[in-house]
Amino acid sequence: MLVVEGLTKRFGGLVAVSDVSLTVPEGSITGLIGPNGAGKTTLFTLVSGFQAPSAGRVLFAGEDVTGETPERLALRGIARTFQIVQPFAGLSVLENVAVGAYLRHPGRSEAMAHAEAVAAQVGLTDLGRPASSLTVAGRKRLELARALATGPRLLLLDEVLAGLNPSEIRDIIPVIRAIRESGVTILMIEHVMQAVMSLCEHVHVLANGRLIAAGSPGEVVADPAVVEAYLGPGAAGRLQRGAAHG
Repeated sequence: MLVVEGLTKRFGGLVAVSDVSLTVPEGSITGLIGPNGAGKTTLFTLVSGFQAPSAGRVLFAGEDVTGETPERLALRGIARTFQIVQPFAGLSVLENVAVGAYLRHPGRSEAMAHAEAVAAQVGLTDLGRPASSLTVAGRKRLELARALATGPRLLLLDEVLAGLNPSEIRDIIPVIRAIRESGVTILMIEHVMQAVMSLCEHVHVLANGRLIAAGSPGEVVADPAVVEAYLGPGAAGRLQRGAAHG
């Protein structure tokens, strides 16, 4: 579904992403992990067209889409969420979701009907309330719904679990699985490693803009380079024990 080849992004003398290559198989949930400042979100901005790479290529469904605009990529079927959730505060929850729905449903009634269906899919209720009144967990679901309403084939989730408590994380994991089961391929940036272990078939690890490891979640948490750069021995040990018991 997605192939990234030698992707590099420079900001003056800073190399935020350096010669990164990875693949995301169709129908998968693939993880992208690493320390803060590793270049994960920058990689998302390159894949989703918000910035052009300094070098390298992005292939989506077999076609070279490098440097295409976000709106063009959205029409192709790439949607993303953002780390900092910013709903349209003056609109209702349903109207916020409909913003995404209008991409493929230009009529108001059709867009609203599609928005209602997507809202139900992600567990959003009380759709007439102002989006500004939502909790952090509600805003995360709204961000997910707004992206999903565009009808993506590939969904890029940027820390959709950040800021949630353990019970809220447990509640949203089945929603992410159901999105994949509906036919949407997912690439997710995440720091909640228990969720990564549970959801992802394959994980890529970035540190200092470079890909330092890739493999199954179990392989990655046992990789000495990942332990040193990101997890630390204590967390790695707990995750390995959890995987063994799971």
